[in-house]
Amino acid sequence: MYRNDEHYVDPTFEAAYVNIKKETARNNGELYMPWVYIASPLRGDMERNIENAKRYSRFAISKNAVPMCPHIYFTQFLDDNTEVERRIGLILGLQMLKRCKEVWVFGDTISEGRANEIRIAEKRKIPVRYFTDKGEEVRK
Repeated sequence: MYRNDEHYVDPTFEAAYVNIKKETARNNGELYMPWVYIASPLRGDMERNIENAKRYSRFAISKNAVPMCPHIYFTQFLDDNTEVERRIGLILGLQMLKRCKEVWVFGDTISEGRANEIRIAEKRKIPVRYFTDKGEEVRK
């Protein structure tokens, strides 16, 4: 049984692990998991937004996808409050997006940055899917 950092049972992550094992068995030992770009807010309440991004990433894993989430990766070594480093993070995030099979947009607010991510995905014919912050898919 998988437990989270606070030692509570985490059925979502455990279910994802079981699904990954099943998918691997179906593909004769080889696992295919598409990379998906996680688009969600960062600015504003950064601490809460990073926690949300982690939750969205866990959601992607539960759906047998590999989450590519710039909020989690680049905030480890870039300062979003420094204009040059923020621009570097945005450029790196777009490079990440271009390599993904889908873009998953979480939440109901589309900032200028997320609108740009969606525009780039559509231009590159990368499917864009929309989800509430609770992980329910929404048709746009």
